[in-house]
Amino acid sequence: MRNNKNNWLLATSAAALALGTASVASANTLQTTLDRGAVQCGVSDGLPGFSAPDDQGDWQGLDVDVCRAVAAAVFGDADAVRYISLNAVERFTALQSGEVDMLSRNTTWTTTRDTTLGLNFTGVTFYDGQGFLVSSDLGVTSASELDGAAVCTQSGTTTELNLADYFRANGMEFQPIVFDTSEQTVGGFEAGRCDVLTSDTSQLAALRIQLSDPDGAVILPEIISKEPLGPSVRQGDDQWFNIVKWALFAMINAEEYGITSENVDEMRNSEDPNIARLLGQDGNYGEGKGLDANWAYNIISQVGNYAESYDRNVGMDSPLQIERGINALWTDGGILYAPPIR
Repeated sequence: MRNNKNNWLLATSAAALALGTASVASANTLQTTLDRGAVQCGVSDGLPGFSAPDDQGDWQGLDVDVCRAVAAAVFGDADAVRYISLNAVERFTALQSGEVDMLSRNTTWTTTRDTTLGLNFTGVTFYDGQGFLVSSDLGVTSASELDGAAVCTQSGTTTELNLADYFRANGMEFQPIVFDTSEQTVGGFEAGRCDVLTSDTSQLAALRIQLSDPDGAVILPEIISKEPLGPSVRQGDDQWFNIVKWALFAMINAEEYGITSENVDEMRNSEDPNIARLLGQDGNYGEGKGLDANWAYNIISQVGNYAESYDRNVGMDSPLQIERGINALWTDGGILYAPPIR
């Protein structure tokens, strides 16, 4: 595991070196984006439900919808996005160098990424935790039975470090089988190169449906870490940070206020001051971000609220069928919460 940790640290250091050019790249991201005519959004290298191209080559997913929300806020056009596919090792360098304006892919918010790498996480799109996927034929029902197992994992992720911590804390041994991409990882698992595949449970659900026999694999009940996943931007550009942050918050607040893509026009006549402020009918809360008053209306009308995005991409209307759980609104027993528009 020492070599795997060194690889992760080398990737971290490489991204940190890019900080030298970050101040130039992030001087005025909004203007750079406007001049280009599109948001350049770093997404995963293909994770169904979160960011992956469909059969027509169009990117879909919960993380993709955040990219589209930012484009809707900035351009009034949710389709004004260029998607840049990045694996776990590439993602931070791409952001710091200015290759992308934002990352919206399964990336955990951690202290190292906030400080050493100079990222600003703009919120949480999905509260997750690391788990284990095993073959049903293995007969294992708990992670406590995995002593001596060969475990497939992806390089350049918090998953590697959490895996080592868990096995060490529980006095167990394991053999790491490390791959560069999620596609390679699930391929290694299906080919029998490992007994176990470990990742965030949302990713395990997405990878499981890609197996030739999804029913032949099961996700164990243990959750061994906290993985708050969300979009991030470079530090040093507060205006762009606020735009990306409030694009997500607009989707969450819209769900709380009952505003959907279908009723948003009707809701513009609401006498509820919270709704009036969000939809630009009472004050211009886009002005401080360099946007017009319709910034949130454009997001909701073109992308939808958080529930609409969740349901169609990872929820019960999707192949993943992940229940809301802690990702439900705070008013519905979950922990999802957005600051008010005021």
